[in-house]
Amino acid sequence: MKIVLLESLGVSGEYMKQFTDALEKQGHTFLAYERDTDPDVQIERIGDAEIVMIANMPLTGKVISACPNLKFIDVAFTGTDHVDLDAARAKNIAVSNASGYSNESVAELVLGMMLSLLRNVPQVEQRCRSGQTKDGLVGRELRGKTVGVVGTGAIGSRVAELCHLFGCDILAYDPFPKKNAPEYFRYGTLEEVLSASDIVTLHCPLTENSRGLIDRERIARMKDGAILINAARGPIVDSQALADALNSGHLRGAGVDVFEMEPPIPARHPLLHSKNTIVTPHIAFASDESMEIRARIVFENIRRWMDHDQVNVIL
Repeated sequence: MKIVLLESLGVSGEYMKQFTDALEKQGHTFLAYERDTDPDVQIERIGDAEIVMIANMPLTGKVISACPNLKFIDVAFTGTDHVDLDAARAKNIAVSNASGYSNESVAELVLGMMLSLLRNVPQVEQRCRSGQTKDGLVGRELRGKTVGVVGTGAIGSRVAELCHLFGCDILAYDPFPKKNAPEYFRYGTLEEVLSASDIVTLHCPLTENSRGLIDRERIARMKDGAILINAARGPIVDSQALADALNSGHLRGAGVDVFEMEPPIPARHPLLHSKNTIVTPHIAFASDESMEIRARIVFENIRRWMDHDQVNVIL
């Protein structure tokens, strides 16, 4: 079979070689390219391949429909909202993701954002660099806070576990609650979680139901002085409403790793100018360790699909 990788997996060539050599020894062809989001370029590169591998670059219906031999889309990412699944479904193309590769990486960044916002780290660092003191910027501890986790899949559950170990009370909202949830989980409605939490952290997928989930009205329901963390998907949150709540002082701070678009973020974006906001360019998933885990998962996806035993099934 012909396998085409359309963007880097973020690991060394030496690390990749163990997987690509194994495929080539079995008689398969493996081709890798640098990222290019031009659909016509993608169509040319995929050509007559049976398998295409991507990370978070868009794969449109135009591309999928134009590749006659395509049978399997292997997504090196957890979310698949950047793939036209309807087009894949129409052509009976299988799709798998890399679920689980970044659980620890995302959870650790989220925890770091919580601690940094509570302790005013960005502000006091600037104070220190300019020869000033902490006066007026004494922070708060994470211990004893109520953390609301919106979305209790693997990542949300890991964030909840870490916060529980810090001594936090855990509230949770999920339209499909975990049946085997730890005893420290207390499920409630979204409104209950938002109104009772000192920190709200988002870990739900982007769907038509979750798009705009945290809108102006729901932000207004949050506690005065609460913190919002978004390491899920940008369109889940109304960015302007969040910026307004930060600038008015209703919210204490926000940690934002995801936006309505992939970086670079336009300079005019409201969350680049709002008060007490830590912004990062979609890095939560990316660590040396998570990238290696991801590579292992996606090449195992190929092996299992070839063995007619598809795993991490999206379609």
